[in-house]
Amino acid sequence: MHIVLGEYPIEGRRAADIAASIERAVGSGTLEPGHLLPPIRKLAARLQVNPNTVAAAYRVLRERGVVETAGRRGSRVRPAPATTGHHIRVEVPEGVRDVSSGNPDPALLPPLAPAFAAAAARQDRAPVLYGHALLDEELERRARAALDADGVPAGPLAVVSGSLDGIERILAAHLKPGDTVAVEDPGWGRTLDLVPALGLHLAPVGVDDDGPLPDDVARALDGGARALIVTDRAQNPTGAALSAPRARVLRTVLRDHPDTLLVEDDHGHGIVGLPLHPLAGATRHWAFVRSAAKAYGPDLRLAVLTGDETTVDRVRGRQRLGPGWVSLLVQRAVVRLWDDDGFDVSAVAAAYDRRRRALSGALAERGVAAHGRSGLNVWVPVPDETTAVARLLHAGWAVAPGARYRLGAPPGIRITVSTLPEHEAPALADAVAAALAPGPARTYV
Repeated sequence: MHIVLGEYPIEGRRAADIAASIERAVGSGTLEPGHLLPPIRKLAARLQVNPNTVAAAYRVLRERGVVETAGRRGSRVRPAPATTGHHIRVEVPEGVRDVSSGNPDPALLPPLAPAFAAAAARQDRAPVLYGHALLDEELERRARAALDADGVPAGPLAVVSGSLDGIERILAAHLKPGDTVAVEDPGWGRTLDLVPALGLHLAPVGVDDDGPLPDDVARALDGGARALIVTDRAQNPTGAALSAPRARVLRTVLRDHPDTLLVEDDHGHGIVGLPLHPLAGATRHWAFVRSAAKAYGPDLRLAVLTGDETTVDRVRGRQRLGPGWVSLLVQRAVVRLWDDDGFDVSAVAAAYDRRRRALSGALAERGVAAHGRSGLNVWVPVPDETTAVARLLHAGWAVAPGARYRLGAPPGIRITVSTLPEHEAPALADAVAAALAPGPARTYV
């Protein structure tokens, strides 16, 4: 038995079969983001099954992050369903400068061959086998010393496959489907996709240059949010960085909600010159994730994770049941990269800082408001994202539309400055100012 939804037949007698039928359609793109699914009773009648069967199918899809339900308004395919990579991508035509990607500058990444050769030679002498320690001793020692220097409370360590892997494991260690997570808005698009994919709800928290707004955080936690995710520095997309005064206020808010799961993301470590002001320790359960991706290369897929004993123990335990561990070869190569005297992370951070300041300053001279205290990106509020992106593309610049990073926040565009030479900042600022102008393009001397 099947019914037709648009041009697609929904089939199945069991909840698993109905869910699989809908998921196939979403995965193939036949059912697009925002598509409204049939009401439960209507679909049950057409398939000649119990409404509870359809309800169970919809619940499975919701927990997998494929659909979302808004009470009486029904169930719809999520804007970025977890079943496929339905992400907003910017197509960059030939001859157009790409300032949309969010990637670090390849020219500022260290060479990997010497580090991996040294790590591989060590493992040729003493191969890593099943049952080996999961954490390289030198990596643990070095990582713990760096965390101590930055004021991150003492706690056990784990190694995960990047920031997002760590965030997923932390959330799964404490939360259950239906729980609510407070997230930055605007915030990292992949986090905004991940949370619903785990069957969790999103509670947006506003952000300014100094980090999450305390009143919004308090409101979300008072409203029942069980977890809070905070980006300490190089916030994507706004470039926000927690200031010392903001961190003090947020710690006070968190101490009033001691059962909150606090997750801190320090993916900007190594590319940001601003000091860290961690919130860790303000709640009973907390975790702090520090990635090597931005400073040393996205393909390394390595992040160090620390936190309270219960949280880290749960992360380690679940990790052992799945991938087991993050390659010791990669861990040892990262230690070699940390030891490379020829690679100066402070110089890398300074280079990104100059490029970001050059664009922010040029935009300010043209009366364009912009945000970007740290990191690789500048966030520019715009009245209409589609128009701004199209005009800039026509002018030869590809920027990222803000819809990828927003829940309820006003529109904006994200500009990645990592590969933007300082002398090109005025030309890009001219193009942005012209794209936002209501009338004919303006010229600046």
